[in-house]
Amino acid sequence: MRSNLRHVAIAAVGLLIAAASCTVGSKDLFQDDDGNENTGGGVATGGGQSTGGNDGTGGGFNPGSGGGSSNNDCYNDPDVDDDMDGSTENQGDCNDCDPNTGPGAVEVITDPNDPMAEPADEDCDGEEDEAFTECDAAIDIADGDPMNAARAIELCDTATPGGFDWGVLNAQYVRANGTPATSGLYNGILDTFGPNVPPRFGNRMLAMSSGHARSSSQPSNCGALTCSILGGGTAPAGFPQDVPSCPGLSNINDDIGLELEIKAPTNASGYSFDFTFYSFEYPEWVCTSYNDQFIALVAPPPTGSINGNISFDSMTNPVSVNVAFFEVCAGCPLGTNELSGTGFDAWNDAGATGWLVTQAPVDGGETFTIRFAIWDTGDTAFDSTVIVDNFAWIADSGDPIDVGTAPVPK
Repeated sequence: MRSNLRHVAIAAVGLLIAAASCTVGSKDLFQDDDGNENTGGGVATGGGQSTGGNDGTGGGFNPGSGGGSSNNDCYNDPDVDDDMDGSTENQGDCNDCDPNTGPGAVEVITDPNDPMAEPADEDCDGEEDEAFTECDAAIDIADGDPMNAARAIELCDTATPGGFDWGVLNAQYVRANGTPATSGLYNGILDTFGPNVPPRFGNRMLAMSSGHARSSSQPSNCGALTCSILGGGTAPAGFPQDVPSCPGLSNINDDIGLELEIKAPTNASGYSFDFTFYSFEYPEWVCTSYNDQFIALVAPPPTGSINGNISFDSMTNPVSVNVAFFEVCAGCPLGTNELSGTGFDAWNDAGATGWLVTQAPVDGGETFTIRFAIWDTGDTAFDSTVIVDNFAWIADSGDPIDVGTAPVPK
């Protein structure tokens, strides 16, 4: 049993994501022919979606042409990849003058607020600004297919090794250190988390928990603040990460993760995803040795990550009860609305971050892995849960994408 330690409050501070072209805004939805959702307007806002933001032309320099210059030298030899985007005219590149256009690109919607913008066909499928079709409408809460977990966060497309297509190459449930794991009550595909936390995009969202990934109204819910299933685990190198002045324990328990191998579109410059973190550790165990954590571990690690983790606050604190974003609780700025009906309002005092958005850079056409993982630190008590949704591509941003996490504007 834990001793009764004094509660140490952590002040909430905001962090603006440092990317000049990226501010959260409204969505304009569409989908390309292979089922991937996209948005426009220079903001990563969701749904396997891309965001535009170069010159308003939907992905290029020559309005209405699919995005490219008018230099005819680009078309002299249909077997030469003039724009060096990985495809030639004979391989389906409809504008070999523009590296943002080709069969490996993600479609970028035209900004409807830009009077100079014209639609373009970035993915060379013969269509412009295709209508969005969701891919997570019929996934059961207990579905154990990790590919459906990817679909629940709007990664609808799958990629073929060596092909021009992009999307998920492989998906698997894992322990925090990457060891394969099976599906269980510690993960779930949710259509809501309590009555006030619906998906950020689409119909479903991924839940992972050091206890049961279920709200109090859903079948097989924990019914208590502790439901240990997996027991002792092994943390990734560099974790659990201590918070300055709040040293934690080094052993982890009940760790579960989803690892995705993803091939980025050739015109992608970054990606984002939304998440919200709940914990029974709050408020009693803030700044103690019990420091349950959520990480998004990326390989190869992008510049600005911490031991490969891309989700942390402006003080480099990892996501835990010590993170600066804990704003959902009694007396907190966001109140208790997002705790209602989740179990975190009934089984013990608890708190949450509210929805946050993390973004990170990626090279166009790059293959990378991202491992979303959560665990109990120090013991198996006082469970924590993370909800992940709204994975989005950032395309044609025109500015460098920096690693960062910030609250989703209300």
